[in-house]
Amino acid sequence: MRTKTASAEDGLDRQLARAAAGEQAALEALYARTRPAVYALALSIVKNAHDAEDVMQDVYVRVWQGAGNYRGQGTPMAWLLTVTRNLALDCRRRQAKLEPLDLEGAVFLAPAVTHEDRVLLSALLEGLEETERQIVVLHALGGLKHRETAALLELPLGTVLARYSRAVKKLRLAGKEAGLDV
Repeated sequence: MRTKTASAEDGLDRQLARAAAGEQAALEALYARTRPAVYALALSIVKNAHDAEDVMQDVYVRVWQGAGNYRGQGTPMAWLLTVTRNLALDCRRRQAKLEPLDLEGAVFLAPAVTHEDRVLLSALLEGLEETERQIVVLHALGGLKHRETAALLELPLGTVLARYSRAVKKLRLAGKEAGLDV
């Protein structure tokens, strides 16, 4: 019996193959399915919406140009996120300085979030360590599984799970201190 994840990966495989054959509609479908995870990963690394959008654009240009190079040794999503990670790290190296995570860019992932909620979320996330913030953004906003987050951040799964749990506890405590019902 095929799992839902396996069939979704097969769909991504087919879209990559069609994109490699020059079908623009396949690239558009791939973009629609993978955009939130690609953007979340880029945002967690480059820390601002403008650079994350630039990285995301570069990712899909690379996919369009190099889809024929994908050999299916892993999952298509892992390949796509590896391309994203590499381009985001290149961008970050060029930045020459670290900037705080710009959660205004997270509205791209959750357009129904109000401005007040974004401001509050940004303030709450400022209380987290950098790695905790990346894990929360990738998992909660980007929709990545903890295992995928661990692979992307090159951390053991247990470390990601522990840091995510600690970050959620910190966020709940900070929310309660701010008078929120969390």
